[in-house]
Amino acid sequence: MAADDDIQRAIDAIRNGEPVLLPTDTVYGLVTSAHRDDYAMRLYRLKGRDETQPTALFAASIALLVEFLPEVSGRAGVIVRALLPGPYTLILPNPARRYRWLTGTRTDAIGVRVAVLPPASQRVLDAVGCVTATSANEPGDASPATLDDVPARIREACAAEIDVGRLPGSPSTVIDFTGRDPYVVRDGVAPAAEAIERVRQALVV
Repeated sequence: MAADDDIQRAIDAIRNGEPVLLPTDTVYGLVTSAHRDDYAMRLYRLKGRDETQPTALFAASIALLVEFLPEVSGRAGVIVRALLPGPYTLILPNPARRYRWLTGTRTDAIGVRVAVLPPASQRVLDAVGCVTATSANEPGDASPATLDDVPARIREACAAEIDVGRLPGSPSTVIDFTGRDPYVVRDGVAPAAEAIERVRQALVV
């Protein structure tokens, strides 16, 4: 179990825009505050991720996600409540083009996550509200199931880390709901077909 000092160190680092290693429901994530573009760019540079690629907005709860993205209402709101919290990254319309530093080249869409987190990670997210999050691996390599799986150069550059032991090690399932029909971007730890069916049923109620 993570110590209170480790949790507070992670909270302080995220608020300062520093990179932190945080366990999610799927893999160990590389996270920082989502609220400033320079914080996000620091994360991108550390991972070696191209700035044109999108990165998810990871919120502590659905209520906070709606606070940060008021457009998550109507159809988008139904989709979110059908699948979250859960091991999914949902790509939703972003008509106000919020968080442009997270959207890559597609500023009218944004990926969002709300997960069932380990208790220590939930405490961190509850304190900071939301983060930008990507898996803590070299681009193209396997996602880290343990802190020891995180590349040394990334781990050494992080201001804090939370260790909860081994995680599933498979990334979230990514589904694009911006069009008329959902599009599976990545089949991850949860079956995409099952998620799409849950959304279909929720939308016809």
